[in-house]
Amino acid sequence: MSSVTGSMSESMAGSADMHRAPDAHALMRFAMMRAQDVEDVIAVEQDAYPFPWTRGNFLDSLASRYDAWVLRDPDGRLAGYFLLMHAVDEAHLLNITVRPDVQGKGLGRLLLDKVIDLARGADMRSVLLEVRPSNTHALAVYQHCGFMQIGLRKNYYPAGGTAREDAIVMRLMLDHHGD
Repeated sequence: MSSVTGSMSESMAGSADMHRAPDAHALMRFAMMRAQDVEDVIAVEQDAYPFPWTRGNFLDSLASRYDAWVLRDPDGRLAGYFLLMHAVDEAHLLNITVRPDVQGKGLGRLLLDKVIDLARGADMRSVLLEVRPSNTHALAVYQHCGFMQIGLRKNYYPAGGTAREDAIVMRLMLDHHGD
């Protein structure tokens, strides 16, 4: 998946702040991502990342029928999105992004909870993701949700010029009640 190395999990910064009105998320709406959503997604992606996914990355993911979801506020503005690929008994979180101006409101956690629910519903045993070591806030969110570091991909992300940044590989083992 070398074409999708720029943004996996790196824009969760600020998303763990759970100090919000109790029903602040009640008005947010999840919907499956459609081709019509890609323009909004690209706008957020380009605002959130120095090395964003391309339109083609998103369209290819939709064509591959990955679990792709958007989260919209009551006014219909895109607040975040994620793409999840199923592989045998493991779900791979390819991209999870919160719009930069609404980070710090718990939306990253809301998106991640949806990822976990979908993975459990598809009878996946685990969720795998990559995250930049420099994205300490996302790392904290993932660790708080039970993700554990299982490896390191050297020089995985572009970091400007010829520089590269490693990716921390994390996994959440999913419990399946009744197993």
